[in-house]
This record gives sequence, C-alpha cells and structure tokens, in this order.
Amino acid sequence: MAAKGKAVLFGFLIWLVAFVTALLIFPLRESARPLFESIMPVVVTVATVVFVVLYFRRVNTGYVREGVLLGWLWFAISVIIDLPLMLTGPMQMSLGAYSADIGLTYLIIPAVTVGVGLSSAQAAATGQRAAAA
Repeated sequence: MAAKGKAVLFGFLIWLVAFVTALLIFPLRESARPLFESIMPVVVTVATVVFVVLYFRRVNTGYVREGVLLGWLWFAISVIIDLPLMLTGPMQMSLGAYSADIGLTYLIIPAVTVGVGLSSAQAAATGQRAAAA
C-alpha cells in the first residue's frame, strides 16, 4: 500500500461518516425505513469516493492492486468496528441480519476503490501511449 497510515485513517473515517449519519437519521429507520435504507448506501458511496480520490493523489503505480487492497481494507475496518456494536449493542442483530442489512452495503467500498484503480490504470496507460507518440 502506498500510505498504510492514511489508508487506515481514511477507512475509519468512512465508517465514522456512515455511523454518525445513521445515528442522526435513526428515527427514519422506524418511521420511513425505505428512505433510511436508501440514504445509507449513498452516504457510504460518497464517503468512499471522497477518500479514495484523496488517497489516490499519491498513488503513481499499481493502481488496480492499490484499489483492491484499499477496498478490502476499508471494508474490513467497517465490518470489524460494526460487528461488536451491532451484534451486542442496543441493536442486538444476528450475524445473518447484520450481513444482509449492513454488511452488504459495505461491499460498495471495494466496488468504488477497484473502479477507481481500474480507471486510474487505464488513464495512466493512455497517457503513456500519448507521451510515446
């Protein structure tokens, strides 16, 4: 990874943004569940896009590898922090319910980071071909 400390920090911040948002809109979970369930993936996606763009500013090679590693690291950070809170906290969710309701949403993270890695690799290859011409 290009910047391990920054990668971990950004992964934590993605989780924190999602967690704080969920706390702020929690009443919607009971009164307007579809709206709550629509807002949360948007928040995770926007946070991931912001932090992957900031992270990739310093990546110069290995874009796809970096996107894959970063995405799975950030996914793992969110799940590792979430699991104890959701399984034993006030939510008292089962592992299956957590996986279906929250864990699945976190798969957005590697989808975005891998996409950015692939796009960056393609842009770099195109730039290299243009420079060689």
